[in-house]
Amino acid sequence: MPPELSDAARLAAVRATGLLDTLPDPTFDDLAALAISVTRAPMAFITLVDERRSFWKSVLGLGELTPEQRQNAAEESFCHLVVQDDGPLIITDAPNDERVNDISSVTSMGIGAWAGYPIHSPDGHVLGTLCVVDTVARDWTPGQISALATLARSVTGEIALRDALGRMTRQAATSAALARTLQDSLLPPVLPNPPGADAAAVYVPAGTDTVLGDFYDLFQTAPSRWCAIVGDVSGHGLEAAKLTALARYTVRADAHNHVSACKILDQLNSALMAQRTATMQFLTAACLVFRVRGGDISGVLSTAGHPSALLRRAGGGIEEIRSAGSMLGAFDDPDLRNTHFTLGPGDMLLLYTDGVTEAHRRDDMDLFGDDRLLDTFAACAGLDATGTVDHIRQTVLAFTGGHTVDDIAVFALGVPL
Repeated sequence: MPPELSDAARLAAVRATGLLDTLPDPTFDDLAALAISVTRAPMAFITLVDERRSFWKSVLGLGELTPEQRQNAAEESFCHLVVQDDGPLIITDAPNDERVNDISSVTSMGIGAWAGYPIHSPDGHVLGTLCVVDTVARDWTPGQISALATLARSVTGEIALRDALGRMTRQAATSAALARTLQDSLLPPVLPNPPGADAAAVYVPAGTDTVLGDFYDLFQTAPSRWCAIVGDVSGHGLEAAKLTALARYTVRADAHNHVSACKILDQLNSALMAQRTATMQFLTAACLVFRVRGGDISGVLSTAGHPSALLRRAGGGIEEIRSAGSMLGAFDDPDLRNTHFTLGPGDMLLLYTDGVTEAHRRDDMDLFGDDRLLDTFAACAGLDATGTVDHIRQTVLAFTGGHTVDDIAVFALGVPL
């Protein structure tokens, strides 16, 4: 066994998760199910590896297992290779791959192909893997491998979230700084800028010491295709943070399979419905799938119980773009639709959460409202995406005197002149 397996700091990190020898967990099972969905593999595992064994926190595809059966010896598992290299392990033909063909599980579990990524502790130690297994040799597509990487990061994020919340509980009081750190972990650290496009986003936390649920994301799903989403989760605190994380990682894992924004939101709705609890949490969202070609952006928008998108043309006119679907996580069929849009040079598309239009002063219920937002957006003519979202942020905060009762998220996408 590699020496990395017995590293004291790594083993301490594994034990600190509190996940060894615990019962199956719906959150981890949902992520394993997504791995099966995107790869079409018959088995998926989320493992934690100590110095002697690979414990299966989640295992799908092997039927009902007792706690004692949800593990195998470290030398019988491929996971020790992932721990050793701290990187992905992609096997297309296990019986003929010299890296693994002498590992007993190739025969005992009938492994034909295996693909997995490491999961990490908050301080970077390899805890184990998210992996999928097929009983026959097969090639894993680039999209499937990319989705596995995203899902492994979501497992890492879930563990980090639980670690942060555990620290908060032990402190017996919610720390505003920690809440903000937790909230920030649910947003992309850097927003990419698609070649030929101009994109920016801004997030303003509410004046509170708990975690709320506004989020945004922008990422590439194919060489010439991108996906953007802005969402607003109901409620606050732990449940809102968990739902935000599930929404963001589900969309990232699934979006590369679709060119339809409403299909992406429909798949997210299915995941939320499967996870639904007595608290009846839901979210609203606006999703874009778009391409940049020949100096233009073309794509589709789908909204689910969310404010309409606003499109400002280079000439100054502003129009609403909406596809009237229902909020997600509440209905089996949210009746989602796609609306097509095209942006030319100088055009700008704006997505936002209702924290913008419902903002008000501390002692006055006069809302910022739709009309003020339209005027503010119109006044951004000539500004790039970064200048646009920042001007809207400053205008809303000036109107409220810095008072915020709800988070604010604003995303702008345009074509430079």
